[in-house]
Amino acid sequence: MGWFSSSSDTSKASDGGRIAPDRSSRERCWEGRDRFFACLDQNNILDAVKDDKEARGKCGKEVEEFEGACAKAWVKYFKEKRVMEYNRDMTIERIKKEDAERVADLKSQGRAT
Repeated sequence: MGWFSSSSDTSKASDGGRIAPDRSSRERCWEGRDRFFACLDQNNILDAVKDDKEARGKCGKEVEEFEGACAKAWVKYFKEKRVMEYNRDMTIERIKKEDAERVADLKSQGRAT
């Protein structure tokens, strides 16, 4: 089995090791991922792992293209990374809001300039 599900055994080197995907294979994977994630966004689905059934129901064509263009490990990684980045961004926004509230509070007390 190769890096990409559409690959055949030609993805193995003569010594039996795996050959890394080339630039066009990576680009197809990223394009498939981007189309899939755009569909998820349109349907307000964040976690394609947890909500796999819903994601496949609403974005069937896109998920098929994504999974067909990318290695299984890459699919899992990108789906998990999407949720992690969303959580990170929400945490950053929450911290910024809390900091802005603290600064406003300190200013109202005359303690911040």
